[in-house]
Amino acid sequence: MNFASIKNCDIANGIGVRISLFVSGCTHHCKNCFNQEAWDFNYGEKFTNKQEDYIIELLKPDYIVGLSLLGGEPMEPQNVKGLLPFITKMKEIYPNKTIWCYSGYTFEQLIGRNDEDTNKLLSYFDVLVDGKFVEELKDISLRFRGSSNQRIIDVQKTLANNNQIILWEE
Repeated sequence: MNFASIKNCDIANGIGVRISLFVSGCTHHCKNCFNQEAWDFNYGEKFTNKQEDYIIELLKPDYIVGLSLLGGEPMEPQNVKGLLPFITKMKEIYPNKTIWCYSGYTFEQLIGRNDEDTNKLLSYFDVLVDGKFVEELKDISLRFRGSSNQRIIDVQKTLANNNQIILWEE
């Protein structure tokens, strides 16, 4: 798996001060995507143990609330395989840090894969911002999302509710 960038002290992609990992590779190709260069799965650098250790260190301060996964598309099958070992390690080290994931796939599409790795990765998320960015539904007044079709899902409550969507409430 490749990644486009790692942002420290990000306050735009979830609640609190966060670390954000922008993975490379996306097949959605949403019109006017803010990060088109990250559509290419080969864009950026290889995500190695060096970057994992770097993010683990960035997450260390108490004022860092958690990690946000963006892209590209974190939930592309090949990115799921690349992220799962890292996210498993991260949650072992920092069980109370939150994970937000931004995906063009809907929650229903992800669950519908019936894929063990996808389900395991989802189980670590606190919040999933789901759905493709739709230019015609763009609304800059929306918090943590770009278009009105996108949902902010409380993943833990949704999973506990037999996958019936429960929206996140601040």
